[in-house]
Amino acid sequence: MGLQALFFYIFALIAVGSALGVVFSKNPVHSVLFLILTFVAAAGLFLLAGAEFLALILVVVYVGAVAILFLFVVMMLDLDFGRVKQGALEYAPIGAIIGLVLLAELIIAVTGNYYDPQLSAGTALPMPPLAEMSNIRALGSVLYTRYILFFQLAGLILFVAMIGAIVLTLRHKEGLKRQSIPRQVARNPATAIEVRKVESGKGI
Repeated sequence: MGLQALFFYIFALIAVGSALGVVFSKNPVHSVLFLILTFVAAAGLFLLAGAEFLALILVVVYVGAVAILFLFVVMMLDLDFGRVKQGALEYAPIGAIIGLVLLAELIIAVTGNYYDPQLSAGTALPMPPLAEMSNIRALGSVLYTRYILFFQLAGLILFVAMIGAIVLTLRHKEGLKRQSIPRQVARNPATAIEVRKVESGKGI
């Protein structure tokens, strides 16, 4: 076994084990830490595949920003996870259907070449030599030309998910004065000015 194959199996085992830890960990903070370990192991696999740019992006963006943000949000929010898990069984059938669909997609992706050897030739694009074009430039030329629609749709989905997360976690506390733009626009002298008669030598 070569050194590259040895590191591949090491990173693969770490990625699979930490991914299972994300799902089955009871503590959400531990789940986020397992998620960070999964990203690091996946970055190692990208390095072995020769995709240095994807490995660095995975570490810088996902580990350095997204996962750490998840960690701080989970630690700062005072969530009752026991109450959250009470309604999990209601959505178990939907989750099982989605899991079966994802499992079928993985099986098709892994065994597709076995049934149709020409399948990968029609879907994969040839990688230009590194002397002519770097992998960063090749990735950008494909991503922003052939897959620009899917790239924009992914950004739109993430944007909608961000708004949904804000709406779901927003809590209005009583006793706080909040700005109301419609009330400010609709103000008139009758509602904006209050005249009080104050006796001489006395304040309000």
